[in-house]
Amino acid sequence: MMTNIENILKGLRVEISHVEIWYQLQPYTTMASIHKFWLFSLALLLLASPLLQVARCQSDSDDVVETTEESSDIGIVGDDAQDFGDGTFSSAPGIDTISVFPKNSARLITAGEESELLVGVKNDGDSSLNVIAIKASIHLPFDHHLLVQNLTAQGFNNGSVPASSQATFPYLFAVSKFLQPGNFDLVGTIIYEIDDHPFQSTFFNGTVEVAEAGGFLSMESVFLVTLGAALLVLLGLWIHGQIQHLSKKTKRAPKVEVGTRSTDASTDEWLQGTAYTQSLSSKSKKKK
Repeated sequence: MMTNIENILKGLRVEISHVEIWYQLQPYTTMASIHKFWLFSLALLLLASPLLQVARCQSDSDDVVETTEESSDIGIVGDDAQDFGDGTFSSAPGIDTISVFPKNSARLITAGEESELLVGVKNDGDSSLNVIAIKASIHLPFDHHLLVQNLTAQGFNNGSVPASSQATFPYLFAVSKFLQPGNFDLVGTIIYEIDDHPFQSTFFNGTVEVAEAGGFLSMESVFLVTLGAALLVLLGLWIHGQIQHLSKKTKRAPKVEVGTRSTDASTDEWLQGTAYTQSLSSKSKKKK
């Protein structure tokens, strides 16, 4: 009989140890599940990152919006008259240039849409000058040597500016619709002739802001919002599953009472005279 009781107590100790080990391992399994979830989210972001990249603009004639011809005294020819992209000339003495964005003091340029820039030329020299063309280019702000896009080279038919006079020339251009929104450096140059000698002057060299066409609901914004909502849904489903998993495990865990318990009178009757009652009586005598 004593052997059976000892076996029962050993079995209870084993069950208690199993429960304690399970509760000790729960934080580690939960942390492993959290790590797996964040690794999955990171992998999803890495797979989606190529969709957020914007192709760099190329200086292709197909990407450049053609300048509309206007009926005025200066005779705008357009960008088919002559190629001035490779020529680099010095500036003539006594020639001053200035530029302004009409009704656009913030210098905000919308990608793919036409923008206007007014170029003022003041001739303080002794001879008249003849404006040939106006050109511009877009560069990266942190490295001016990296060219992003060559803009329209706009030629003029009758762009004469006599000595001791001044004139204003409109320059219409458009950056590529694929240009990523942000700050860029715009460099504008006017090319002119004095006594059949070519010269050029830089009328603008500053930072402009390129905005994406389409307002707030752009493709990139929609994609980011959708991706964020999907991640939140996945996180909510994962938390809900973890709560259900922990609640089921807690219900299945056996309850074990540790401590003294009162013996039933009926149990004492059939145990009287056995080694179990003798051991209890000897223990009570020792306590006294």
